[in-house]
Amino acid sequence: MTRDDRTPVTVVGLGSMGAALAEAFVKAGHPTTVWNRTATKAAALVAKGAIHAEAVEDAVAASPLIIACLTTYDDTRQALEPATGALQGRALVTLNSGSPAGAREMAAWAIGYGARFLDGAIKNIPSAVAAPDTLLYYSGDKTVFDEYETTLKVLGGDTVHLGDESDLAALYEMAVGGTLLPALVGFFQGAAAVQARGLEASTLVRFTVKWFEMINSVLPTFAHEIDSGDYTKPASSVNLFLAGAAHDEELGREANIDVAWHAPLHDLLKTAVEAGHGDHSISALTEVLKKP
Repeated sequence: MTRDDRTPVTVVGLGSMGAALAEAFVKAGHPTTVWNRTATKAAALVAKGAIHAEAVEDAVAASPLIIACLTTYDDTRQALEPATGALQGRALVTLNSGSPAGAREMAAWAIGYGARFLDGAIKNIPSAVAAPDTLLYYSGDKTVFDEYETTLKVLGGDTVHLGDESDLAALYEMAVGGTLLPALVGFFQGAAAVQARGLEASTLVRFTVKWFEMINSVLPTFAHEIDSGDYTKPASSVNLFLAGAAHDEELGREANIDVAWHAPLHDLLKTAVEAGHGDHSISALTEVLKKP
């Protein structure tokens, strides 16, 4: 396939992720137009072969496929507002953070200006863009996904369309992303604890990775328990987790670190016990998290 055969792409937003997306398209031979509010951010990409558009309306008009990678849906709309007249008939793919409600609002806005809309999420860091195993999932107009799937796979080999509902990518982004901050804070707490003993945080990495692998291995079991509603055959019960709460407090005192972030989690465990889930699988916390 020659460069002339490859779909022209415009990337709007050149933060660390947006710049990585644009660079991937350039390296794959796609004619790539870039735009950013701070024009100097385009210089490195232009040096690699990208085309810099001075105005966002020119950037949108340059390609049939527009990839917007800004922080929020509001930021995306504000950036594209001067270019609404050029959106008619073009495929707009948003790759930003936001809620399902925000995705639905974004879809209505884009479709209202005649764009074909696809929302997406990148489940990795900028340096992983274009890797064969990097996951991106999309939702919205399936005809857009089908038409540009090969082009979108430039950004990551594990590319999935979740469904025609425009908010599914945002839903899964938040559903999956909910594990990130608690996991990272847990690692940071461990780092502070071992440093209190004069040890290096790097000594934790091997063992933490193993722990994450264990968690990975039990997720299918937890998902089955949740989907079936049967929590009566626990490998680890709610009571077992609650018994460990005191150990967190002891570690905090001994290592002189703040473990107050555990308090809402401990309260959740207590609520589950009060609801009759003490001897049930820890996955029964799902039922406590659901509001009536």
